[in-house]
Amino acid sequence: MDLSLLRTFLAVHRAGSLTGAAALLGLSQPAVTGQIRALEQQVGRPLFLRGARGVTPTGFGDELAHRVAPHLDALQEITRDGPDGSAAGRALHLTGPPEFVSRRVMPALVPLVRRGLTVRASFGDDEESLRALAAGLHDLAVVASRPRGSPPSPLTATPLCDEEDVLVAAPRWAARTGGPAVVRARGAAALEGVPALCVHESLPLLTHYWTTVFGESPAPRSGTVVVPDPRAVLECVVAGAGLAVLPRRLCQDALESGQLTALLDPPVPPLRTYFLAVRAGTLTRPHLARAHEWLLRAATGW
Repeated sequence: MDLSLLRTFLAVHRAGSLTGAAALLGLSQPAVTGQIRALEQQVGRPLFLRGARGVTPTGFGDELAHRVAPHLDALQEITRDGPDGSAAGRALHLTGPPEFVSRRVMPALVPLVRRGLTVRASFGDDEESLRALAAGLHDLAVVASRPRGSPPSPLTATPLCDEEDVLVAAPRWAARTGGPAVVRARGAAALEGVPALCVHESLPLLTHYWTTVFGESPAPRSGTVVVPDPRAVLECVVAGAGLAVLPRRLCQDALESGQLTALLDPPVPPLRTYFLAVRAGTLTRPHLARAHEWLLRAATGW
């Protein structure tokens, strides 16, 4: 049986769609479709059921994936080892949100880098990171949402740390809202007309804050700015572009210097939990297990 067909099959199984697997493998969708059909002809059974939102593995497809995944992953691991079979040249591939990976994860891994660990980092939102992790393109993913999927899931996740979200704006916008006392009394209505900034079109940080603190979804806003890096959001808010929900760690200096004002100080501040996700079974690899344990230990001080 052609190992390249099995590799494509496993990518489709983990990604949940032909399109997603094609993007992860660097192939066209017709090429992925053709390889899946070729493998189905070889095994004599359908491996996936096609649907409007992707593909669902058949019972035989699920069984095949769980049987071949450990062996294909092991072969991939062997190709990363040095010529003597050691792991000295092995790289840790990780992904996650740009600001969190830059400020938290990478500095925490420096002691392991000094001991010889090679690190390759990339950035992505939760959906992108989990899809790439499931397809085997990364070893670790930091995400702000627990991976979903019916058991046995190809991914496992461990809580890493909690971060407090703060509703902030430049002082002139804070003055226009009437300040924290007025926002506390009037709720979300006091913020109508203030442009909003967020890291994604779906406004995930604002939506979480609004539903947690105000008990409602944020109303559509004109003048909304979307930029996929919270550091850029911070700079725009400081410049007076509007309001945003940001991690306190990121905006604390601007709050202390007076560049930003917290529009509300709720009795129970909303928290976001970050998770450290891996593919099931991969923590048997020494370099990955070491980095995983190291990050969990470092996160106790974040």
